[in-house]
Amino acid sequence: MEPILKIKNLKKNYHDMKDEIMAIENVEFTVYPHEFISIVGPSGCGKSTLLSILSGLDQKSGGTITFQQQNPKIGYMLQKDSLFPWRTIFENCCIGLELNHNLNDETKERVNRLLKTYGLIEFKDKYPDSLSGGMRQRVALIRTLATDPDLLLLDEPFSALDYQTRLALSDDVYHIIKKEGKTAIMVTHDLGEAISLSDRIIVMTRRPAKVKKIYDIKLTNASTPINNRKCKEFSIYYDQIWRDLDVHL
Repeated sequence: MEPILKIKNLKKNYHDMKDEIMAIENVEFTVYPHEFISIVGPSGCGKSTLLSILSGLDQKSGGTITFQQQNPKIGYMLQKDSLFPWRTIFENCCIGLELNHNLNDETKERVNRLLKTYGLIEFKDKYPDSLSGGMRQRVALIRTLATDPDLLLLDEPFSALDYQTRLALSDDVYHIIKKEGKTAIMVTHDLGEAISLSDRIIVMTRRPAKVKKIYDIKLTNASTPINNRKCKEFSIYYDQIWRDLDVHL
């Protein structure tokens, strides 16, 4: 299977009045179709910077980023849902389509299908303040999926939620992404989240960030993210990755 994305020798430097700071150094990995990849690493190591570069919001300082297809569509889901309170749920889901000048009867029907499939159609004419935090994040994901992206970037998508809600939402998001046949890269600080959701986990070093190790996650009787936490290999991966993070308290 051909990868949809190849990253080679990726570098990112920042400059201030006195010095040059290297945030990312020689990062390399590939992404295959329909994979769910998580990126973990110490706080401040450059994980979110990597997503910003992949999305085109930030510029790399060196290296290559090669997509299989020309002009791929990238969907970016942030930590906060960033829903506009004066727009209905349906209107919020259409924002990306409007910005891309691609809002038409066909794409509106796609939004309606997504809302119906994932249990939000009855709220399409409501406003964000009438939804729970978990429901708002589902709307944010549907807004991202409405543009039919080739690659989804998820930056700590559950971190603003309470523990019970984020567990339930991780199941929802995993189901939605797999059902829609999407490829996803997620940044997270939560190792349990990463192990339960991912096909592979990329462990980053401290800044300047490099790839320290890549884990292929193989769980016996894998199913939903919540149930995956009960698999016998879960705690083994958790201990190994925690040691790799080299976090000193």
